[in-house]
Amino acid sequence: MFGVEGVVKTIVAMALFAGTLGANVAFASEAFMTTGGLTSQPIGHYEFCKRLPEECSIRSRNVMPEKMNHDFWQLIVNVNSNDNHKIKPLTDMEIYGVEEYWAYPDKVGDCEDYVLLKRRDLMQSGISPANLLITVVRKPDGEGHAVLTVRTDKGDFVLDNLVDGVKNWSETPYTYLKRQATNNSGRWVSIEAPTNILVGSVQ
Repeated sequence: MFGVEGVVKTIVAMALFAGTLGANVAFASEAFMTTGGLTSQPIGHYEFCKRLPEECSIRSRNVMPEKMNHDFWQLIVNVNSNDNHKIKPLTDMEIYGVEEYWAYPDKVGDCEDYVLLKRRDLMQSGISPANLLITVVRKPDGEGHAVLTVRTDKGDFVLDNLVDGVKNWSETPYTYLKRQATNNSGRWVSIEAPTNILVGSVQ
């Protein structure tokens, strides 16, 4: 039975992987985020950097996006799903008694804590921090939210604590505001709207 289940899961994963890549080809102009200039650092990240300066002093130059293949797809899907189920969602006010506090979660956390955990797990798997970018978005209801952007040669994909599935950023319902710079983990850059993205542009 285990063998059959394993085969079924593999087939499902391969179908999702193939479907995602097909969607990226169809929407090549929006598969990659276009970033603007330097912008303000979120206060929670600023305070996180003061506590853990080594987290925000990573310099990366000329790092190519990760090569998307079945194994890499399985890695990011598994990390996203496993970490989503590992942590119980609670607000910073419920956990720490303050509005904003970024930290690695143990058993509970809010959106940016999930992002930090996924980023660390993927870095420990050998993924460059230049391709694992904390990203600030606005949900359809106007509430702020944080997700992890994974840069690949097939597009920018989003790991989100609100959903176990991994999607290309242009297929999510969010308004994208800013993300970490690829060359400096302590700096942030703005993100342009999808309608302004030029075909073939990669940042």
